[in-house]
Amino acid sequence: MEGEPLLATNETLSSSSSSLSILRWEGVVREIKKVSYITMPMVVTAVSQNLLAVISMMMIGHLGELALSSAAIATSLANVTGFSLMVGMASALETLCGQAYGAQQYHMIGTYTYAAIISLLFVCIPVSILWCFTEKLLTVVGQDPLISHEAGIYTRWLIPALFPYAILQLLVRFLLTQSLLYPMLLSSVAALIFHIPMCWMLIFKFDFGSAGAALSLGLSCWFNVIMLGIYVKYTSSCEKTRISFSKNVFSCIREFFWFGIPSAVMLCLEWWSYELAILLSGRLPNPQLETSVLSICFVVFSLHFNIPNSFAAGASTRVSNELGAGHPEAARLAAWVAAFLAVVEVVIASIILFSCRSILGYAFGEEKEVADYVEQMIPTLCLSIMVDCLATLFSGVARGVGWQHLGAYVNLGAYYLCGIPVASVLAFVLNWRGKGLWIGLATGSLLQSCMLMLITFFTDWRKQARKATDRVFEERSC
Repeated sequence: MEGEPLLATNETLSSSSSSLSILRWEGVVREIKKVSYITMPMVVTAVSQNLLAVISMMMIGHLGELALSSAAIATSLANVTGFSLMVGMASALETLCGQAYGAQQYHMIGTYTYAAIISLLFVCIPVSILWCFTEKLLTVVGQDPLISHEAGIYTRWLIPALFPYAILQLLVRFLLTQSLLYPMLLSSVAALIFHIPMCWMLIFKFDFGSAGAALSLGLSCWFNVIMLGIYVKYTSSCEKTRISFSKNVFSCIREFFWFGIPSAVMLCLEWWSYELAILLSGRLPNPQLETSVLSICFVVFSLHFNIPNSFAAGASTRVSNELGAGHPEAARLAAWVAAFLAVVEVVIASIILFSCRSILGYAFGEEKEVADYVEQMIPTLCLSIMVDCLATLFSGVARGVGWQHLGAYVNLGAYYLCGIPVASVLAFVLNWRGKGLWIGLATGSLLQSCMLMLITFFTDWRKQARKATDRVFEERSC
């Protein structure tokens, strides 16, 4: 008889433990659904937007090796000095708008977005002036004069794309933090459908050459911005976050730059390292071949990057929303669920890419030498993609939490104290050429992912939740 209460107690404890496990598993499943709900449309949106540049490069590749290499150099410089800056600064809205939405301070989302648009349009002006001197700049750094001339023309025709690109990045973040995903998906796909015939006509029908590809990018960006602008203006879904322009917008510019500048530094340090590798390839023997092959690798890398970056967007949105709402454990769970899903995807993508290694190069032109070199680079490219996946994911977590300053220091050490020096030694001292450059970048990405993962693992989520809610309510009137 004495054993019956003990038996009952043990059964109760076992039942309680089982129920707790079930609840935890149900929580994981719910979080997988929430992250996937954000990620899947964002994958289509991001890939569609990135395909604009990919399709342009593919069409330019059929104009010849000179056109392809000069467009690759011009695109690299434009990314370094302009497009990466726009994407990086726009990422500040993932912190500001995401946490404001979680705290139900809906009017702040529209205020921050207006402030961000004003800020980025002003930033576009000096960038545009710099792009007018691309040819001279490339000549000074030692690039081939013929490539520099063609690249200068291409970059000047990219200027009309810079302003709508900046607005587009901000509208995407505005909608993303509210989980309004399908309008972005539809507008991005529509812009892609618009871009394909427009690019072909300007390049081949009207004989604009590579300049036609640059001009078509600007037209397609404006098309996308106009569609999203109409949706934001008239839809009832944005009724709470759509505000009238007021003087509070100007006072919020300071808050935007406080997060926007380190966000830009964090992203740009990583982005610039890959662009620097393409520029360095112009100093290798047979620069047209090396530049063309590395630009193809970078296009493929960038195209896939949109998938883990979409998981990062899901992680950033879920983490910022939950922290703003004061739910630290939910934020932590969102970060690790997104990491798991990203790892599954990158393994599948690497297997597919490796299987297509012998035919990939021909998608960018008919040069057998280029296609064979691309085939040799694919194993290294697969390794780089796998390593970069976690780095991208945990960068999204960093944006959701709001420690972009810390992420900037991590990227500085990973790529410029490790990755680029290793790449230079392998390429120029050990004569591994383009493969050496890419292995060096993969080394930097590996170090970045390890550091960001450790930071996430040791994060005090309760403290971050308190900071997020304090920030939103202290700054709600800017």
